[in-house]
Amino acid sequence: MLALSALLGGCSQLGYLGQSVGGHLNLMAAARPVEAILAEPELAADLRERLLLSQRLRTYSVAQLKLPDNDSYRRYADLSRSAAVWNVVATPELSLTLKTWCFPVMGCVGYRGYFDRAEADAYAAQLRTEGMEVLVYGVPAYSTLGWSNFFGGDPLLNTFIKYPPGELAGMLFHELAHQVAYAADDTQFNESFATLVERRGAEAWLQAQALPAERAAHALRLQRREQFRALTGEYRRRLAELYATQQSDSVKRVAKTALLQGLRDDYGRLKAEEWGGDASYDGWFVRANNASFALLAAYSDLTPAFDALLARQAHDWPRFYAEVKRLAALPKAERRAELLNNKTGD
Repeated sequence: MLALSALLGGCSQLGYLGQSVGGHLNLMAAARPVEAILAEPELAADLRERLLLSQRLRTYSVAQLKLPDNDSYRRYADLSRSAAVWNVVATPELSLTLKTWCFPVMGCVGYRGYFDRAEADAYAAQLRTEGMEVLVYGVPAYSTLGWSNFFGGDPLLNTFIKYPPGELAGMLFHELAHQVAYAADDTQFNESFATLVERRGAEAWLQAQALPAERAAHALRLQRREQFRALTGEYRRRLAELYATQQSDSVKRVAKTALLQGLRDDYGRLKAEEWGGDASYDGWFVRANNASFALLAAYSDLTPAFDALLARQAHDWPRFYAEVKRLAALPKAERRAELLNNKTGD
């Protein structure tokens, strides 16, 4: 979608177009049908097991979650790298508002994706010279919103195929949800909706299909994820309050530094006292800045509202998707107001 948008955007997008089109075509060309790969006698046992699991998840996504029944995730590609793309997100030094980039068709989004890490880092460096706070992060999968189904569908990738079962389920359900509904000007709406489908879908699949040990491991990961969100959400609130004050920028900078140190201290205690030293989130806290806080908001702030919407539809997935599509078609302000005003349900 970014490649198509760049094409429609004219000469100013040509450099970005080149890497977008080339990267996506290379990814698609590397993909082969899962059935063909499974027929290879020398296929590694762990990859065979995960490919078989992925196809069971794909069947479940259609039968139980009513997600699109198409060619997506019926092929597999090994990209020989750790991420499908690297996204660049940025905010001002004293703000939690994401910089946006606008494209025809796709609308405005709060990130810019690159298939080459060096190009992402170079663009991030340019933004830093403009005084922005920047985060570059690897993305294991991305959705073409169904456009790639004309060419075989979005493929399974080595970047996520060996995730724990619950995480793999969530990844597939999340990306398929983007093919159901998409608001061209609202990253937070799109990602929060997909995150809700990811969470509820993975939870249902684990209860129905997974082994007890897999359910227990997933529950522990979710518990720690919620603690992470609670901790970072509290400090995001404090930063937002600080930035909204009338204090001078120099005073805000000093207070910001103190808040970030407090965040890291609180995380250190949580990790040592409750997580048994689990270092899974270390990288996030090392890099924590305005951009990383803003990115978290894009993926989770509206998820409770979508959860309430699903409940109002009696957990009927087709009815829920119809409502999400209706909201996506509204102007952004009207969409947000209706979603949030109905958050608690009847």
